[in-house]
Amino acid sequence: MDNFAAIDFETANSSPSSVCSVGVVIVKNGEIVQKIYHLIHPYPNYYKLFHTSIHGLRKEDTQDAAKFPQIWALIAPQIEGLPLVAHNSPFDERCLKAAFAAYEMEYLDYQFFCTCKAARQKFGKTLPNHQLHTVAAHVGFDLTHHHNALSDAEAAAWIAKCLL
Repeated sequence: MDNFAAIDFETANSSPSSVCSVGVVIVKNGEIVQKIYHLIHPYPNYYKLFHTSIHGLRKEDTQDAAKFPQIWALIAPQIEGLPLVAHNSPFDERCLKAAFAAYEMEYLDYQFFCTCKAARQKFGKTLPNHQLHTVAAHVGFDLTHHHNALSDAEAAAWIAKCLL
């Protein structure tokens, strides 16, 4: 796969619509051509301590951020016609669909590919697990800022370039 957009969402709470940040890495002809990162005012707008402990974002960080429709209006033209890649893509696809539903936006049927599934098929039991940081390290990507949406999207892009 030479042309795709790797995407990663972080959520404020257990609601999949509560996306509070998004990272997108666009790959064309096998090369990263664009990186996009946005904080998002989540819906519903509250943070669970568990989620904050993972990604470090708090209500204060996103209080003045744009809401999902405004952010997606910036991203959609950049990824038009590209398949989406994510590590554990069912999570990111669920978040995307939930955010569209929360704002009563018409969902386009985005095509998702999962780098976690690809890693399981390719590496099987040779890895202790197939978590993003494990697979990223195995394919030579330094995921220093794990759970930052842009860093995770870049790791997924790197893995996709190696496996898909």
